[in-house]
Amino acid sequence: MRIIFMGTPDFAVPTLAALAGYGHDIIAVYTQPPRPAGRRGLELVKSPIHTQSEILGFPVFTPASLKDEAEQARFRELKADVAVVVAYGQILPEAILSATRLGCYNGHASLLPRWRGAAPIQRAIMAGDAETGVMVMKMDAGLDTGPIAMEERIAIGPDMTAGELHDKLMLIGGDLMQRAIAALERDSLTLTPQPTQGMTYAAKISKKETRINFSVTADQVHNHIRGLSPFPGAWCEMPLGGGRERVKILSSSPVAQEGPAGTVLDDQLTIACGRGAIRLQRLQKAGGKVLDAQAFLRGNRIATGMVIG
Repeated sequence: MRIIFMGTPDFAVPTLAALAGYGHDIIAVYTQPPRPAGRRGLELVKSPIHTQSEILGFPVFTPASLKDEAEQARFRELKADVAVVVAYGQILPEAILSATRLGCYNGHASLLPRWRGAAPIQRAIMAGDAETGVMVMKMDAGLDTGPIAMEERIAIGPDMTAGELHDKLMLIGGDLMQRAIAALERDSLTLTPQPTQGMTYAAKISKKETRINFSVTADQVHNHIRGLSPFPGAWCEMPLGGGRERVKILSSSPVAQEGPAGTVLDDQLTIACGRGAIRLQRLQKAGGKVLDAQAFLRGNRIATGMVIG
């Protein structure tokens, strides 16, 4: 199969590798342009897919937009059989969706129609879902609305973080897409319309929602923490060094204790919630190392009765 691959982050790399490893002809790779990085933002950094494509010797294109007619013409002139899209980062216009012989197929990290949109991994954990997965769908003009070709499901463990789930799903996604494209090549791929019920939207994580709200239940706080771990990280303010300092919380566990929400209940960093309590396990001050609770307490005095939030 002559494939145009479209992707940007680490999550897309195993899919590109799987397709190339099975002998498909990757005729072009589209990814987001290099972005400013570093403390001063002076260095331009290529995406993980860009870097991997150069290692593998694939031609790379980084248009800022695919709405331009010249870009659309270049895409069509590649005469691809199919485009494979995994976390590319742009909405594809109709001219691109219809520019290959067999269409565009997307690998999406949720059980559609649940969690359409930008942050399905984080949202599934934050909502307390017990299960998620990867689906391959044929793309249409809607946002993650196309018919489903294949799916693979996975349980979400009660303490699994978004980072851990991400790493599992990206490997599953690579294998699933390869199987879907192989079936497409054999003309044996079956497409099933998405259910009309159960649709939810996985909005991009905003900075304002990363702060921990201890007034909700311990389970909700726990899901919030692990759903944002390791990035961007849930946080709270603690009374440290005579002031209040922001601290990221990267892991936790619910415990059966009670008290006023936000109050430190013991010397193990157990914090009362609206119902139940949460024990903080891994923490990180701004610019500091990730520490377990006991190591954190050796360098920071957090006394019983203090209030954090």
